[in-house]
Amino acid sequence: MTSTLPTPVKRPAYEPGTVHLVASGDLRESANTATWPTQADMEARVTAAVEATGRRVVRALPVDPATGHGLISSQRMGIEVFKGIPSDAPLVVAIAGWQYSHHVLAGLRDHRGPILTVANFVGDWPGLVGLLGLNAGMTKAGIGYSTLWSVDFTDEWFTSRLATWLEEGTVQHDLSHVHDLPALPPSHARDLGRAVASVLRTDKAIIGVFDEVCMGMYNAVFDDEIVNALGIYKERLSQSALWAEMQRVPDAEADAVRAFVEDRGFTFRFGTDEATELTEAQVRWQCKMYVAALRIADDFGLDAVGIQYQQGLKDICPASDFAEGLLNDPDRPAVTSRDGSRVLFEGKALPHFNEADEGVAVDALVTNRIWDAMGLDPSTTLHDIRWGEELDGDFTWVFEISGSIPPSHVDGGYAGAEGWRQDPVFFPLGGSTIRAVSKPGEIVWSRVWLDDGVLNVDLGRGTAVRLSDAESDRRWAATNPEWPMMHAVLHGVSRDQLMARHRANHLCVVYAPDAVTADEALVAKAAAFDALGVRVHVCGDVDLTGATAAVAAAATR
Repeated sequence: MTSTLPTPVKRPAYEPGTVHLVASGDLRESANTATWPTQADMEARVTAAVEATGRRVVRALPVDPATGHGLISSQRMGIEVFKGIPSDAPLVVAIAGWQYSHHVLAGLRDHRGPILTVANFVGDWPGLVGLLGLNAGMTKAGIGYSTLWSVDFTDEWFTSRLATWLEEGTVQHDLSHVHDLPALPPSHARDLGRAVASVLRTDKAIIGVFDEVCMGMYNAVFDDEIVNALGIYKERLSQSALWAEMQRVPDAEADAVRAFVEDRGFTFRFGTDEATELTEAQVRWQCKMYVAALRIADDFGLDAVGIQYQQGLKDICPASDFAEGLLNDPDRPAVTSRDGSRVLFEGKALPHFNEADEGVAVDALVTNRIWDAMGLDPSTTLHDIRWGEELDGDFTWVFEISGSIPPSHVDGGYAGAEGWRQDPVFFPLGGSTIRAVSKPGEIVWSRVWLDDGVLNVDLGRGTAVRLSDAESDRRWAATNPEWPMMHAVLHGVSRDQLMARHRANHLCVVYAPDAVTADEALVAKAAAFDALGVRVHVCGDVDLTGATAAVAAAATR
C-alpha cells in the first residue's frame, strides 16, 4: 500500500529590499469596519516612511471586498495569511486600534526575520493599547521584537529608529528608569509586606475567573503552576453560570442597588432607544450582575473575581463595567445571601480584575491586603494606557478604562460620576459606564507580567492631577467621552520610557492619602512581591525609605 506523505505549504522566498506588513484586527467585525479608515491612513504613513529608505512594502493580505477592510479577524485567518509571508522577511505589525493578539501569535512564533510592532500614538483609536497588549504577549511567548510609535510617522525620533531597525533588525530604547529592587532596609512597611506574603502563601487565596482570555489577551492568562507558587489558586467559572444567577435576582434587589448609587448623587443619562441610548432596563440587568457576582463569590469563597464579558456576555446582556466598578469599592450597595441572613463581604471591596486580566488579579489581591492592613482605602482601578500629551512641562497621561472605576476614585465620589451608554460599536446591548474624572492625589501604579515563565512586577509612583473642565472635555472628546479617565503624571518616567518598557495594555492604580504614605505602601508592596518570589522592578523616582541611594547605584551596574 502506498500513501502520499503530507508536506507543509512552502513559504515564498524573501526578496531583498522588501518589508512585509501585516495587521491584526478585532474579532468584532463592527470594530474592524470602524477602525479601518484610521488603520489605512496609518499604514500609508508607515509605508511612506519605509519607502523613503529605498525599500518596498508588501502588504500580507488585500482588502476584502466583502468586509471592506484588510485586518486579520480570526486565528485561522492569521495562520493562513502567514503562509504567504517569507519566514525570514523583515516584518512590520501595524496597529491602529484594538487587536486580538492570538490572531497573529501562531505566525509570529515561527517567524525568523526581524519583527517590528508599530502603533499610532493618538487618542481616538487605541492603537497604542493594542500595541502594548501584543508586545506583552510576545514577551510572554519568548518572541523577539522591536517596537515603535508615532503621532504622524514623520518625526525624527520615529524615522531615525525605523532606519536603525531596517539596517540592524533591532531597536534599543532608554530604560534607565528601571531598577531591580535593592535590599530594603528594616522598616515596618517592609515587615508588613513580608507578613502579607507569608499569610498569602500559607493560607492561600482563590481568584474566580469567569471565562479566560478576554479579547485575545494572551498576555493576561497565567498558568496555574505560576500563580499557585504564590498561594493563589483559580476557580474557573462559566459566564453562563453568571447569566443564570442574574435571572434569579429579583427586580427589587436590583432596583435597591440603583437606589443606593442614586441616593449618593450618581446620575444616569437615560434615553429610550435600546440600540443607541442607555435605558433603565439595561441598568437593571447590570445591577443584577453585581448581586449575582457577589453571591457566586460567596458560594466559592473567592478573594477576587474577574468577568471576561467580551466575548460571550456581550451578545446576551449589557456591559459588566458598572458592576465591576462597584465591586472594587468598600463603600458599595449591600448584598445579602440568598436567604437574607448575611451581608456578603460587608464593608469590604471584592477586588475585580476587569477583562479577566490575571496580571491585575495577582496585583489587586496583594494591594488589597496591604492597603487594608495599613488602614487605607484598598479600591483599585485597572486602566488602559490610552494616550497623553505634554502639559506645562509634564507628560500627562490619559489613563482610561471601559467604564469600571470605584466611586472612591472619582473626583466627588458617587456625586461626581454619571452613567453613560456604552458605544454600540463595541457594546451592542449597551449598559452604563461610571463616567468621571479621577480625583487628584498620590498614586502607586504597577503591573504584574510574565517573561520566560517568570512573574515580574513593575512598580512606580505618580500623581493624579486635576485639569480644567475644558481640558478634561477636550481629552474625553479625543478618546472615549463615555469612559472614566485619570490625568496622571508618572514620577521619573517619560512617555517613551513607559511605552518601551510596559508589558501590558493595562496598569493598576491605587491611591494613598499623601506622598509619604504612598511611598511606605509601595515599599510594603515591593517587599510582598519580593517575598513571593516575583522579580520586582522599581520604575522612575521612588523613595524606598533609605534605599534610594542603593537604587541609584543599581542603575550604574
